[in-house]
Amino acid sequence: MVTKRKAFNFFVDKVKKHPLPEIEYRADASGPLDDIRVLDLSRLVAGNALTHFLADFGAEVIKVERPGYGDDLRNWRVEGISVHWKVYARNKKSVTLNFRQGKGRKLLLELAATAQILVENFIPGTLEKWDLGPEILHQANPDLIIVRISGWGQRGPDRRFPGFGSLVEARTGFATMNGFADRAPVLPPMALADMVAGLYGGVATLVALRHREVSGGPGQVIDLPLFDPLLSILGPQAAQYELTGKIPTRMGSQIHTTAPRNVYCCSDGRYVALSASMQSMFERLMETIGRSDLIVDRRFLTNADRVEHCDILDAVIAEFIENRSQVENLTIFQEANVTVGPVHDVVGLLEDPLVRAREVIVRLPDDELESLAMHNIPARLSVTPGLIRDPAPALGEHNAEILAQLGYRDADLIQFAKEDII
Repeated sequence: MVTKRKAFNFFVDKVKKHPLPEIEYRADASGPLDDIRVLDLSRLVAGNALTHFLADFGAEVIKVERPGYGDDLRNWRVEGISVHWKVYARNKKSVTLNFRQGKGRKLLLELAATAQILVENFIPGTLEKWDLGPEILHQANPDLIIVRISGWGQRGPDRRFPGFGSLVEARTGFATMNGFADRAPVLPPMALADMVAGLYGGVATLVALRHREVSGGPGQVIDLPLFDPLLSILGPQAAQYELTGKIPTRMGSQIHTTAPRNVYCCSDGRYVALSASMQSMFERLMETIGRSDLIVDRRFLTNADRVEHCDILDAVIAEFIENRSQVENLTIFQEANVTVGPVHDVVGLLEDPLVRAREVIVRLPDDELESLAMHNIPARLSVTPGLIRDPAPALGEHNAEILAQLGYRDADLIQFAKEDII
C-alpha cells in the first residue's frame, strides 16, 4: 500500500525531474500599478484570476478572508498541497476579517477608504443585506471602483441564483459545441468561465481606472457576470443560426468554418494538431504529403468545398500522419512551414524547448516543496513588465501590517481575535 507520505514524496520527486528556469521572488521590485490598492473579497477562481492579473503588474491586492477558513481556493489541494492558491494568490496579501456586522464592517469600510478597487463575488444582494452595498461603500470612498462578479449578473430574473462556472459553460452553449456528435456535450476540464470572466474583468477594471484618472470621474460599479464574457468568445452563434436555421453539431476537433483542422494520431501513439485554413497553407500541405493532385480536385477547391468534404480530406491526411512518429511528422511539416504542432500532455509541455527558452513556466522557492513550478507573467511589456514579487500568503499573514496602517495596535488585534473579528 502506498502511504500518503510516499505519494507526497513521489509528487515532489516528479517535480524535481523537470528542470525549469529558476527565479527568485523580487519583493522590492516596482510595477506600473504600484499605487493601486485592491480589496479582494472574492472566493474561488474568477475574482482571484482578476486580481492575479492586477497583482502581477504591481497592484497591492489584499485578500480579505474569513477568519479560520480563508478563501475556498485554499482547499483545492493536490497531495495535500494548495497548488491553486500558491499560483493564483502570488503577489497578494492576506487579511482575515468578519465584516458581516459590527466592528468588522467598520474595519472593512476603513479599508475601503484606502483602496481604489474592491472585488466581490457574493450572490447579488448579499452585500446590501450586510449594509455594505455600493451606496455605502461609495460614502466611504466616492472614487472606489467596485467589481461585482456573479453567475448571471446583478440584474435579471436569475440574479439571486448561484452561478457556478460549470452551469455557465453549459448554458452559454459551450458544452453543446464541445465533444463529439455521438456523445454527450462536454464541460471543459478547467474553470474556463471563471478565467475568461477574470480576464474581461481585469480589462474592465483598467478601463474604469483610466476614466477616473483622465476624466476625473467618480468611482463606478462593474457588473461582471460569468455568463456574458464566455458567451462573447464562442463566436457569432446567434447570427449563424439566424442565417442558416441550423443548429451546429459537435465535431470533435473539427470546426464548421474551416478545413482541414483536426488532431491526428501518429505511429507512436502520440498526436499532432493541424490547421490549414488559408488557401496557400492548404496547397502547401497537399504538396508536403505528396497529394498535390487534390489542390485542383473540385471537392477541395475552396474552403467551403473542403468543409463540405472534410471527412474525405481528413482520411487522406490521417493516412500520411499515422505512418510516421510524432517527431517525424513534426520535422517534415516544420521544414515545409506547414502549421502542424505537437499535442502535449503536461510532461511534454515541461520538456518543450519553447517553454524553457521563453521562461513560460518558471520555478520559484516554496516553503513546503522547496520549489514550485508555475506560469510566468503571460504578457511581456517592454517598459513596464509584470513581476513575481511575493509567494501566496498564509491566512491572515498581513493582519498586523494592514491594520497598523489604519491606526490599530497589537492590543487591538488581540481584542479583535478574541471577538472573532479577525
